[in-house]
Parts: sequence; C-alpha cells; structure tokens
Amino acid sequence: MCGRFAVTLPPEVYRRIFGYAETPNFPPRYNIAPTQPVAVVVEEGGARHFRLMRWGFLPSWAKDPKDFPLVINARRETLTEKATFRNAIRRRRCIFLADHFYEWRREGRDKQPFAIRMKAGGPLPPPLPLAGLWETYSDPSGGEIDTAAIVTTDANGVLSAIHHRMPVILGGEEVAQWLSPETPLEEVLALTRPCQEEWLAMYPVSQRVNKVANDDGGLLEEVAEGEPARVEVRGRGDGQGELF
Repeated sequence: MCGRFAVTLPPEVYRRIFGYAETPNFPPRYNIAPTQPVAVVVEEGGARHFRLMRWGFLPSWAKDPKDFPLVINARRETLTEKATFRNAIRRRRCIFLADHFYEWRREGRDKQPFAIRMKAGGPLPPPLPLAGLWETYSDPSGGEIDTAAIVTTDANGVLSAIHHRMPVILGGEEVAQWLSPETPLEEVLALTRPCQEEWLAMYPVSQRVNKVANDDGGLLEEVAEGEPARVEVRGRGDGQGELF
C-alpha cells in the first residue's frame, strides 16, 4: 500500500518534467497523509494540467461520503472488477506528484518506517511518478470535489523486504501512456506491474513520520533503525503544514 509520501523538489522541476501548463508555487511537504489535498497531473483536451485533489477516492455514485470508506489506494487486481474504479480506470487517470514515499516493516509490536525514492542521477533525486485514479464527486447540494487514489501492485524485490505491496511507479514513456485517454485498456493495465528493482533506493527513517503533525526535512534523513532523526525547527509563515 501507500499511506504517506513527500513532495520536496522545487515546483519548476515537476512542471518541466510533467509538462503541465499551470505555474503553481507550493512549499515542500514531507509527510502528506490521506484526506489532505494532493497535487496531481491530468490530461484533458490533449494537454496536461496541474490539479489539487483530496487524497481519498469517492466514486460519483456514492450517496453520502460519511458512509463511504476512505479509499486511498486502488489495487491493480480489482481495477476493472470493482464498481468504485471501473469508470475511472478507463477515463480518469492521473499522476501523483511525489519524490519519496514511506512504507513500514512490522517488527513485533513496532513498525520501522522506510523512505523510498528513485535513485539519484544528479544533484536532486528525480520525481516518483505514482499512478493514480481520480473522480469528481457531486454532493446533493451541488458542491463538487475532485478526489484521487494511488494505484498499488505487488511489491518488487526491493520493497518485498518490508511489505507485500507498493505503489505503481511509471517510467518516462509510461507516464504518457497512462495519462492518455486514447491508450487501450489492456495496455493501461499492463502498466500496473511492479517497477524495475534497480530504479529504487530504500533506507530507514525516524518513527517521527508516524505522526502526521511532523512535517520537516528531518523525516527524510537516514537513521539507524529505531533511532530518531533530527528535528528541523521552522518559524511561522514558512508554509509548512499548509496544504499547498
């Protein structure tokens, strides 16, 4: 599964790589959690666009969000079977902006968190293009909210050391295939396989990431397993804790 991730690269890096028209300016986020607004890329009218959506998928037919379970992940095995995802997988696919995600290895009663990123080929780690689905939910009063979920698959050899699932991570050409509404469904589903093991680096981080209120650069520092990381102290008005 994927329950936390980070967006720490400069906004212009994401815009250059994913090629959307908008020019958003947003602060780094080190501990993005379900129900929060997330940045995604969609393709509409032949062009890519930056959008903010709620992390927690709601199908258009849900009667009351309070009675619908929080859906943050969509399992590849049920994308065409479950009514929740059946329309979105065909027409409304997106990419979550991210450069790290977190996963936990259970150790008795404790869980050790790890950060996972693409292996760096330059001064900055490259983005992690996480495959997602989105849907616009309309409430009875006419209000609308865009919602999204991350697609997950079986863990590859790297992630299997700590968990049996992982998010679907796309390569460069695969991003275009995933976003395009013209891609045949069978080709879309083929993209949901585990990514290549050599793409990823993984290392233990502080258990401070377990608390959503912690949102600082120290969360991504490598530590000896079970040890805390440095706390990065910030003043008010730095944008941390704000939702883009």
